[in-house]
Amino acid sequence: MYQNPFTERFLVIAEKPSVARTIASVLACTDRKDGYLEGPDSVVSWCFGHLAEYAMPEEYDERYRKWSLEALPIIPEKWKLLVSEDKAKQFGILKDLLNNRDFTKPKINLRYR
Repeated sequence: MYQNPFTERFLVIAEKPSVARTIASVLACTDRKDGYLEGPDSVVSWCFGHLAEYAMPEEYDERYRKWSLEALPIIPEKWKLLVSEDKAKQFGILKDLLNNRDFTKPKINLRYR
């Protein structure tokens, strides 16, 4: 039986929905919500594809539309991230979950391949 190692609820973000379902089954997250699965101790959500992408150079300045060696390197002061329309809903769900104060803030980042 799974036992929560944290004193508060926690959020898990999986690479894709199928991985999220597997993790959710172990964590007893059986309550299906829009864009995530919820359990007594945790919430499991997912990404798919590239949820956000860096803007193309011409998004910063029109002169970068046509590449030239003289323009390189292109290093913006502030990087722009773009979310495609078909992924905006899931991006918003993850943003809301990440800003939810009910979750334990991670002290470590575990990644498994």
